[in-house]
Amino acid sequence: MKRERKVWAISLIALWWLAPNQTSAQQEQDSVRTLNEVVVVTATKFPKNQTETGKVVTVIDEATLSRSAGKDLSQLLNEQVGLFVNGANSNTGKDKSVFLRGASTQYTLILLDGIPVTDPSGIGGAFDLRMLPIDQIKRIEILKGSQSTLYGTDAIAGVINIITKDKGDKPFGASAMASYGTYHTSKANVGASGSTTIFDYNVSYTRFKTDGISEALDDKETGTFDKDGYSQNAIQANFSVRPIKTLSLRPFVRFSDFDGKYDGGSFADDPINKYNAKVLNYGLTGQLSFATGSFNAQYSHAKSERLFHQLDYNNDPITYSYYGDFDNAEVYVQNNFGENFQVLAGVNYQLHSMKDANATEKDPSINIVSPYASFFVKNVGGFSAEVGARYNKHSTFGNAFTYNLNPSYLINNRIKVFVNYTTGFKAPTLNELYGQWGSNKNLKAQESSSPEAGVQYIGVNNKFDIRATVFSRQIKNVITYGADGYENLNEQNDKGFEIEPTVKLDNGLTIKAYYAFVDGDVTTKTFADKDTTYFNLLKRPKHSVGINVGYLFSKAFYVSVNYKTYSNRKDNFYDAANFSNSIVSLDAYQLLDVYAEYAMLDGHIKLFADAKNILNQKYVEVYGYSTMRFNINAGVTFRL
Repeated sequence: MKRERKVWAISLIALWWLAPNQTSAQQEQDSVRTLNEVVVVTATKFPKNQTETGKVVTVIDEATLSRSAGKDLSQLLNEQVGLFVNGANSNTGKDKSVFLRGASTQYTLILLDGIPVTDPSGIGGAFDLRMLPIDQIKRIEILKGSQSTLYGTDAIAGVINIITKDKGDKPFGASAMASYGTYHTSKANVGASGSTTIFDYNVSYTRFKTDGISEALDDKETGTFDKDGYSQNAIQANFSVRPIKTLSLRPFVRFSDFDGKYDGGSFADDPINKYNAKVLNYGLTGQLSFATGSFNAQYSHAKSERLFHQLDYNNDPITYSYYGDFDNAEVYVQNNFGENFQVLAGVNYQLHSMKDANATEKDPSINIVSPYASFFVKNVGGFSAEVGARYNKHSTFGNAFTYNLNPSYLINNRIKVFVNYTTGFKAPTLNELYGQWGSNKNLKAQESSSPEAGVQYIGVNNKFDIRATVFSRQIKNVITYGADGYENLNEQNDKGFEIEPTVKLDNGLTIKAYYAFVDGDVTTKTFADKDTTYFNLLKRPKHSVGINVGYLFSKAFYVSVNYKTYSNRKDNFYDAANFSNSIVSLDAYQLLDVYAEYAMLDGHIKLFADAKNILNQKYVEVYGYSTMRFNINAGVTFRL
């Protein structure tokens, strides 16, 4: 306990020192970043400066992604404030759970290039992050707080918009990457991209393979647990055609296929279990621009397939199969009324389908039709705001109405004060409505309200900025699995605080840090029909601190050091031998990673090395499962 307190004291002192003491060194230096220079699209569905929106957005830019070749997507997301990805540093093939501001995975919506993706056959419908190679991503925008007004179901905690690579800066360009590292981990990526006056393209292929580690923890150190390997192939192709100057059509296709091994549970090795998962995603988006705005249309289809091969209770081979189809179609118009007022209006259609031989209905499906509109005030004397509403007509549970109010005020172009109040909903999934285990077709939608407030400050000469946000979230009609199956029983209440200071100096030094706190409890009915309240944010740390220091030694040589520490956590352990559940404690842990790259031939060739957990910490993210100790991979990237 004393050791943990010491580590937390050092982490918080470093964070405190970072905020006030760096500004004095910046007084005579030029600007490198202002609020007006950070343009986002996820917050409003069209490009907007951060000064003009009160929503809380974190941007992972192209430069950061180019220096993340040694990571996977879950590890990169795990470095962001308020975002904890459980399983990010466990065995590569282990499932990844996204906890945004403490909320369960099912409450965070994943977008690909602004279009929702989901797996209707899965519990909670969450999209599998393992399907997306980091090499095919250009930019990520993390939008926090309920976004159901713009994006519909699932966006109660927020939205992660993954923007893929699209085009090159000349008619033809090529790129490649190859790396090798610990656990016999190899990765290769090749791609081609280009652009002309009427046509753009980007095509890439990624191959990944690792021997991995044992997914289950060998707590008795028997040395008999086998390694659970993982391999993946992924293809992506994006195109853009402009038959006339004001019209662009963008067809796309993505395919990801991975195979792996998995164990029998906590502390339980199993050399037989194997799985295979595939996702095919294709579609078309279009935009017609006019003098005061644009008309936008998009269609996407995602087909998911998951197969689990194992032995049944009689030691006979058996395969569990899950198939899901998701169609998303949307049209919307954005229009400017003068310099200070904007309107966005549209309608979204979603069709969720599932194939399960044991479902209560044959090939069940649901659809959601959602008209929505938002009105924006843009920098009227420093005041900006968004007011919006959405009506959701669900084919099974009924209707839901959501709205948002997001005012902000900019003072001297340096201080932004914002207040947000948003409501959201999470539709019951096909598995909950019609699945073979405890389904209930009378489930209601989960509904939320999420107030938040904060302030962002840009220091003198724009070298220092800091954002602080306080938030809470209440979810009613929480769907839980009880003695009779799925039911709307609980009320979830969460609250938290985040602070994010950043320093950028002209000598090539960048320091980014954060502290995040989240707490939550659930209120549920007991058998005596009385309310009982208890903490239930299992696997999630109440406190997390991160510090990233990057330094450009020269035009060619860059090094970054990333430190993260997480407080102790609680987890649920099911003891299969005794058929009992218990709450267990997980110790706090710290991770120190180092990345270095050296560029040659004017950046066309880069050598890189990424070392993780160099403190060789022994810790667990999920009770009874292994995590990776010190590991390193190194490689080369090529750009023509």
